[in-house]
Amino acid sequence: MCGIVGYIGSQQAVSVLLDGLKRLEYRGYDSAGVAVLQDGKIDVRRSVGKLANLEKMLNGAGPHGTIGIGHTRWATHGRPSEQNAHPHRSGPLVLVHNGIIENYAALKERLQRDGYRFESETDTEVMAHLIARNLKAGAGLESAVRAATGEVRGSYAIVVMCENEPHALVAARSGCPLVVGQNSQGTFVASDVTAILAHTQHVIFLEDGETAVLSEKAWSFKDADGKSVKPTVKRITWDAASAEKGGYPHFMLKEIHEQPQTLLDTMRGRYTHESGDADLPDIGLTPEQFKTIKRIWIVACGTSWHAALVGKYLIEEMARTPVQVDIGSEFRYRNPLIGNGDLLVAISQSGETADTLAAVREARQRQAQVVSICNVVGSTLARQSDGVLYTHAGPEIGVASTKAFTAQLMALYLLALHLGRVRGTVSEKEGREWLDGLVTLPTHVEHLLGREAELLAIARRYHAKHNFLYLGRGVNYPIALEGALKLKEISYIHAEGYAAGEMKHGPIALIDKDMPVVVLAPRDGLYEKTVSNLMEVKARGAPVIAFVTAGDKELGRIADEVFTVPDVHPLLTPVLFTVPLQLLAYHIAVLRGTDVDQPRNLAKSVTVE
Repeated sequence: MCGIVGYIGSQQAVSVLLDGLKRLEYRGYDSAGVAVLQDGKIDVRRSVGKLANLEKMLNGAGPHGTIGIGHTRWATHGRPSEQNAHPHRSGPLVLVHNGIIENYAALKERLQRDGYRFESETDTEVMAHLIARNLKAGAGLESAVRAATGEVRGSYAIVVMCENEPHALVAARSGCPLVVGQNSQGTFVASDVTAILAHTQHVIFLEDGETAVLSEKAWSFKDADGKSVKPTVKRITWDAASAEKGGYPHFMLKEIHEQPQTLLDTMRGRYTHESGDADLPDIGLTPEQFKTIKRIWIVACGTSWHAALVGKYLIEEMARTPVQVDIGSEFRYRNPLIGNGDLLVAISQSGETADTLAAVREARQRQAQVVSICNVVGSTLARQSDGVLYTHAGPEIGVASTKAFTAQLMALYLLALHLGRVRGTVSEKEGREWLDGLVTLPTHVEHLLGREAELLAIARRYHAKHNFLYLGRGVNYPIALEGALKLKEISYIHAEGYAAGEMKHGPIALIDKDMPVVVLAPRDGLYEKTVSNLMEVKARGAPVIAFVTAGDKELGRIADEVFTVPDVHPLLTPVLFTVPLQLLAYHIAVLRGTDVDQPRNLAKSVTVE
């Protein structure tokens, strides 16, 4: 992994490739490269580090040609180096690859016995040699690619270019995304729609096992069995301009400030106030099917897992149905007791998270229904689900998720309401009251964003600290986890989130004057318990940063720093605590001079294990 761009058309390929790769920088990478067919020969240029290093190497001097492929790599097999960067060559062909080839060691040993020499430490080079071997045996490029993909196990998205067939690119995928688009100046292929939106908003998402042959003005697609298929063209409703910074110093800050709009967009057209219900036309299950659900499972990874934990509180409270929350990478290996009559809710911003997709496939094999919460129309997760609840957050460029997370929370609010209404555990009146609270959230978030200076002041006082502890209870325990994750992701400060009641069972041993403790303390049924935990923290000399409900005077006398949020229904507080925690992490990271949008070692979309 991480970013793929390919082009064949009438323009100079280098400029198209570099522009597309720049739009994929948010995914995280450690090296970059391009290959262009020039005068019948493929010219490969690669460099380590940021894309700017590759641009400096090229410096307007070529290569020149109208067909090419490019890649930004995030190391999986082999260290970051020019030798391991993509594209990789074998004889007359080059390719770029996202994913992991699980049986590469056995394939590499066999190819070495056949006389193939390996120049890199990557698993990708195995695929290049397999295709080259098939070409040598007389196969055409498409057939050679199909035969090679049949020999590998694992996940891949590849784009191949060959000197023997100078008027075509061949693309194939299994488990990793690829998208194709076309305009009057040529055909484009990429691992993410963001890379080609500047050229077209009408795209085709390759399905698992499919192969595509792309020329300047035409394309053809075949399924896993080699049969021709007619692809479905989808229209992307947001444009490339929405992926720019818009005057903000970082994408992350821009996306934090977009949250009032994304909350509105996720809600818009999805509720009927008169009936007190959520209107979810694409959810894929009828009210009768929802009524018969015995148990609900929610599976996700990373930040989306924190949303899932909030979803457990919401659904169990509103629908009175047991909910099991699993991390995707655990679910797929533990022989879960899921089956007919169960509902799996899969949450993924990209819709391409490998472990979450594996969980979906496991659930479907066991006859469970699957509903996904996803931000990318046409993603693999959306296509493999019975129904989908799109979050409509638009492109999220910053690696650390912000607006996609709160949009997921809004989607879960709507899902929990709908479940409660169809199962009869939420009355029409209660549904209307719940919607009244939901529709106020964007305005409340807007007001919180207007108080950013308060959080910057707190950040200035504590940005030099090396350890933070985040405490929360009930529905805000997952928000403590999320707040700690944001801080560690972008500032590289060690931070841990804990259930406040668990503090005395271990973490209290770490608390001293050099460990700020962030406490989430809404005025709810657990308030007095949280105050008691806070007193234990203060008794050990730790500085306390308290996020409290407006009007709270008690904690204001105890805590060193206090930030208030509007007084809303306790189940709605997660959104209001999330936003200031994002801003706190952001400003601490900026003050420490880290790369906020592209933190080290992180990738936006984790499409491999």
